[in-house]
Amino acid sequence: MKFVELLKPAAVKVVHGASSKKRLMHDLADLAEQAHGLPAQATVEALLERESLGPTGVGHGVALPHARLPELEQVVGVFVLLEKPIDFEAVDRKPVDVIFALFAPEDAGVEHLKALALVSRTLRDASLCEKLRANPDVGTLFTILTETEAVQAA
Repeated sequence: MKFVELLKPAAVKVVHGASSKKRLMHDLADLAEQAHGLPAQATVEALLERESLGPTGVGHGVALPHARLPELEQVVGVFVLLEKPIDFEAVDRKPVDVIFALFAPEDAGVEHLKALALVSRTLRDASLCEKLRANPDVGTLFTILTETEAVQAA
């Protein structure tokens, strides 16, 4: 699995006004609707339901919210960079500003786990996250995310 299979340019956004975790979930769902045609309301509900099981803020300003949706045939993602970090109840209690949300079919099993591992491994790289934070242009963000694995594979 590769980032370019999960993410497309239309699924990358810089958000200027997220004031809370719940507001961010709505922003993620709206972006997923625009980029992948997912129903926004069902997407918000699925994200919030998953989040109620335990926060998906993994630390160092990064969150990986994810949900399963019956409308999907393959795993897809959206990436959001927040202009101003928000509290996300992350494991290290630090506010979050780098968010990659994954959406998987209900029966995705291994593919969902592979995608989650790929995103988690990639966003664990502090220098990559610094690059993302320093480049609040959606085209540049997409390039950074999708070129990273090409460089790692070389």
